[in-house]
Amino acid sequence: MAEQIAREAHLASTVLKTLSDEERSNALHEIYDGLLQAKEDILKANLLDLQLATEQNLSPSLIKRLDLSKSDKFDSMLQGIKDVAALSNPIGKINLATQLDEGLNLYRVTCPVGVLLIIFESRPEVIANITALAIKSGNAAILKGGKESLNTFKILAKIVNTVLSNKTKVPKNSIQLISSRSQVSDLLDQDKYIDLVIPRGSNDLVRYIKSNTKIPVLGHADGICSIYIDQYADVEKSVKIVVDAKINYPAGCNAVESVLIHKDLLNSQLIPLANALIENKVTLHVTPEIKSFLIQNNTDLNYIKDANIDEDFSKEFLSLDIAIKSIDSLEDAIYHINTHSSKHTDAIITENESAANKFLGGIDSAGVYWNCSTRFADGFRYGFGTEVGISTNKIHARGPVGLEGLVCYQYQLRGNGHIVSDYIGSGGKKLFVHKQLDLDFI
Repeated sequence: MAEQIAREAHLASTVLKTLSDEERSNALHEIYDGLLQAKEDILKANLLDLQLATEQNLSPSLIKRLDLSKSDKFDSMLQGIKDVAALSNPIGKINLATQLDEGLNLYRVTCPVGVLLIIFESRPEVIANITALAIKSGNAAILKGGKESLNTFKILAKIVNTVLSNKTKVPKNSIQLISSRSQVSDLLDQDKYIDLVIPRGSNDLVRYIKSNTKIPVLGHADGICSIYIDQYADVEKSVKIVVDAKINYPAGCNAVESVLIHKDLLNSQLIPLANALIENKVTLHVTPEIKSFLIQNNTDLNYIKDANIDEDFSKEFLSLDIAIKSIDSLEDAIYHINTHSSKHTDAIITENESAANKFLGGIDSAGVYWNCSTRFADGFRYGFGTEVGISTNKIHARGPVGLEGLVCYQYQLRGNGHIVSDYIGSGGKKLFVHKQLDLDFI
């Protein structure tokens, strides 16, 4: 069964990538309309999933990710589909052109990756996000949702499949949505047909996927984001940025989990920051030096906990908790972050450009920020329309992955009866020209 699913996706992908950008974009507009018309039914199904999740005592962070009704999450999901449709065609872009000889030209051209296997937990909007990105980039996709989002998953899958089958030129099996957990392990063995696995969920899920497949995996296990408050930081900016990065959406992988404060700023920075976080019901996990300073300044100890040095600065809380310690220097901050970070997103707050540039160059993470919240690490905010996930890999794609992360390239050689035997090195006498062609005139 799994082999059949993967093979059918592969065959569909070979047709999907030949559709015009207009045909693929029109399919996204049809999906948008279908989901919008069914909004009430989708939210009813989502409410049922939320009720079941609460009854099963699932984690608060998971329940937050599951909820489509909060804020403008549903509307943002739909807007993401439109935004992707409006992006330029990622397929067929020539990024290198070389004349090997007269009439023999080599081109490097972007093309789809092929077949994507996306396995995700709780986030039902992933169906819309990845369906949009996959179709726009010419990739077939197999999506497997978590059991906690089963009811939402089913109705979204039904709408997407119905729309694609009845109203678009997208071939059957380009988007397949499966709900059987037993199929996952078998799909992970289909490296003949599946080109890339994208897990979205807990670190346990990501690590399981990476350990149980030979297919390349794009993703991140943890979002351990840190902010360093440098000795030249502005206190107002520090408070504003750290509070936003923690409380805006604490269950997000781009929420800040630890703060490092330069030792010279404890008098000016720590108390305003601590009070602002506590006002927002954030629990501070602090080192002895920080705790002593807070006690001296009559800070509310109900929100103060002793930090476990070995754990709390390498931990993704995903809640209203944050670890805080003082640091001796910029160099020590860079060392600490590179030691404890999950290579997701880290930031410095400083008015010193030289310090900022050293931090930006020294931090080994997919996203490195200066004077702004880590919560900006998001494909929608980057202008990608939406994202399939955030990658901490160092090859192919890194950071929020949008359309560009779902294409690779192939070399196209166009000639006119040329044969290699005519050239030096293969028995002939002709020399290669190897002249770079101007891409603006191709």
